[in-house]
Amino acid sequence: MPQSSALPDIDRYEQACDQAIAMCDGNLRSTIKALIMANEYLEAELQAAIAAGCAPSHAKNDAG
Repeated sequence: MPQSSALPDIDRYEQACDQAIAMCDGNLRSTIKALIMANEYLEAELQAAIAAGCAPSHAKNDAG
């Protein structure tokens, strides 16, 4: 029954997508741009927290 536990997340993500698109007046390119900018901001905040010792360094996503 793992799929049934994932359904609320899917619904939540669908709703979040709808809200993000609506906030950008239905413009998908603007929505993607806003999400990329938000992600970059959060990454910078995480890096700053790590540098300040406020977050464990293993929170960093080292892909390579």
